[in-house]
Amino acid sequence: MPSVLIVDDLLSIHEMLEAVIQPTGFITAFATDGEKALARYKKEKFDLVLADIDMKPMDGITLLKQLKLWDPKSIVIIMTAYASTENAVQALKFGAFDYLQKPFRVDDLIATLKRGVEFKQFQDERALAGLAPSAKAEDFEGRLIGQSPVMKKLIQQVRKLAAVRSPVLLQGENGTGKSAVAELLHAAGGTPGAQLVRIDCSLSSEANFREGLLGVNGAGGAWVQQAKGGTLFLQHLQCLSLAVQKELVGVLRNTAHGFRLICTTTEDLEKLTDEGRFHDELFYRVASLPMRMPALRERPEDIPLLVKKYASTAANPHFDANFVEFTDDAMAILTAYHWPGNLTELFQVVSKVVAMTESRVITSEQLPLRLRELQHWPTLAEYLAGQEKQYIDLVLHACHDDKAAAAKVLGIDVGKVG
Repeated sequence: MPSVLIVDDLLSIHEMLEAVIQPTGFITAFATDGEKALARYKKEKFDLVLADIDMKPMDGITLLKQLKLWDPKSIVIIMTAYASTENAVQALKFGAFDYLQKPFRVDDLIATLKRGVEFKQFQDERALAGLAPSAKAEDFEGRLIGQSPVMKKLIQQVRKLAAVRSPVLLQGENGTGKSAVAELLHAAGGTPGAQLVRIDCSLSSEANFREGLLGVNGAGGAWVQQAKGGTLFLQHLQCLSLAVQKELVGVLRNTAHGFRLICTTTEDLEKLTDEGRFHDELFYRVASLPMRMPALRERPEDIPLLVKKYASTAANPHFDANFVEFTDDAMAILTAYHWPGNLTELFQVVSKVVAMTESRVITSEQLPLRLRELQHWPTLAEYLAGQEKQYIDLVLHACHDDKAAAAKVLGIDVGKVG
């Protein structure tokens, strides 16, 4: 039977909650303040913690923080009075599973406790099973290409996230690979045959969202039902109107733990939240595990690997594209270009060049003009920190060792060139 530690400084609340919770199959235990609750949790370890937010000397938020430090997988549900709802929403930021606003209905309480137990069971099962067979090492290596420090860190993060079911927020520019990460996470954590339901919030109308996403009475629409056991993937989340964001909060409270929720954004949602342009509770519900996707210009050392991979997938009518090579000059230009379209732009450029070439060796002259025109290259100040000398050498080479021309492109004094 699942166990729940109830933390409240009113004994009458203990008695009331025991009377309604125990008959539903839970074992209950009690503490009258946060300090006693923390000490008891460390000794006995409970499946759930149900804590009031307003206690002394240690309040519910402080208890939540301490529990998360001791046991990051602890499932904590916060109880709050109506006037403290804002604080309860903040609790989501610190890792609370959910919150209940007093006075709450018994049905809502039991439903929240059961969702918490289901989530804990899922975490425990994933910890024992490790990655699903569909998420093998070669899947990560094939989809997340790169040996740069920033990519090694990203791949490590994705592997860790594959073993949990908490909502994931992927942040970054367009074309940085957010969809690839979402698909990997879905393959790693979904039930066999479960769907990845992909919704682009920048394309669907508000009417479609209300029908497909929100449904009736907070139960979720057809898209939510399709995602059960699988993944609900909301792209460009920042494009939802505030009205839809507010209603989506209710849907997630009722249904979010029946599927993996993955959202993407090209904007800083925390900043939008601070400015009142994004719903605060929705932000804390979707951003429990934020991950930033690096722009391609932040990892130029990965470009040769990506070029080789993309070239091998192109179709050339004359020969096997696997054996196409780029000259040093061509690779230097590809590496130095700032790639505003990131991976998507690089893939399109390499695929087109490889498909159209009649030679196995691709030179700089075969690359698009915008890549070869030096005025389109970033200045030194715009280039990634730590790559100064490499970039100076590339530009100097492209300028045929003309230091004055290179200095003009770089925006630096000619004496610093060479």
